Amino acid sequence: MRPPSGNTNITLSRAGRLSARFFVLMIKSNQNEKLKLVRKLRDRKHREREGLFATEGEDLLEAGLAAGAEQRFVLVAAGSGLEGDEIEPGLLTDVSSLGSGTRVIAVWSIPPAKTPLSPHSGNNRLFTTCLYLQGVGDPGNVGTIVRTADAFVDAAVVLGPGCADPYSPKAVRASMGSIFSQPPSWGGIEETPRPRAALVAHGGEGLDALDGAATICLGAEREGLPDEVLAECETRVTIPLRPGGAESLNVAAAAAIAAQRISSLAMPEGQSDA
Repeated sequence: MRPPSGNTNITLSRAGRLSARFFVLMIKSNQNEKLKLVRKLRDRKHREREGLFATEGEDLLEAGLAAGAEQRFVLVAAGSGLEGDEIEPGLLTDVSSLGSGTRVIAVWSIPPAKTPLSPHSGNNRLFTTCLYLQGVGDPGNVGTIVRTADAFVDAAVVLGPGCADPYSPKAVRASMGSIFSQPPSWGGIEETPRPRAALVAHGGEGLDALDGAATICLGAEREGLPDEVLAECETRVTIPLRPGGAESLNVAAAAAIAAQRISSLAMPEGQSDA
């Protein structure tokens, strides 16, 4: 039998090299260093130490890319057609924090925080520049408030003592990508601009009192804001609830109502809200 021609040998040799390269690039071990890092980033201490956090899913990947965030690497399920380091789907599911798994996990540098700015005026209007949170320990609420700030008032979010990490998996998912465009900062009430309005469950003024506020302060649902924060606020505001209904609001819902009110108060007459 005649041996294959030289050209055929060259073709087979190239195919073999391409095949070998493919299997080198495919991540097939749960001891891979990138997988180890993703697992570490589930814990706050490692996120803070490394200055990194992880996202799961195509929507958050697109949000990070659109914001120009600094990306370290992307892991994608083999055969998904997505760009990144291919990994056996089972291994990606194992490292995912989602019960249903995911097709893509990206690791990013924690972006620079958007710090509070002094209120600025124009056409006799004042705009809110900050949402200050203290004691908001649920990461889902923190992430939702970051998204709210991005949606309504383009406000800086300042996280005071007792707040959840905004880069935890739950908070990042709740932010729906706003963690990239509206990265929060850590600080105390003294680092936020005046005038300040505190949201309180009872006894405050109506929502119109938010007009002109530079910072809206929100506390834990059960404890509310501590006295030292209330002492730094010029105004206390209570969201009216219907008689006989629920006694209080979720803190993220309260933030959304206040932010929407601020947005509507700041809107020039005749400007469309669409």
